[in-house]
Amino acid sequence: MNPDPGPDRQILRVSSSSKPSASAGAIANGIRETGEAILQVIGPRAVNQAVKSIAIARGYVAASGLDLYFVPEFSNVHVGEEERTAVQFTVRPRHPLASPGTPSEAGASSDPLGDSLSS
Repeated sequence: MNPDPGPDRQILRVSSSSKPSASAGAIANGIRETGEAILQVIGPRAVNQAVKSIAIARGYVAASGLDLYFVPEFSNVHVGEEERTAVQFTVRPRHPLASPGTPSEAGASSDPLGDSLSS
């Protein structure tokens, strides 16, 4: 179980009633400001909303040349006097996306066979 991430890291709590587009904006903002976003959810419907938010956020940051991935973990949280198990998603940028028409990092051409045909 993941311990508390610390006072300097902000946690976005997503519930079953959270609007995915609003949460996605907060995720994209966190990525731009700190390089990561941490989401915390309790319950299957909240997990659904969080995953939709991450998918939407990928579209928001794609224009900046970023792609996102997330790492799910369990964490213990206190709700009132009760301790509950939450799922925590840490969202980070993978690497810049290649621009259309630009060769990939491996140096492969756009032709999957590597053949250059000129007529």
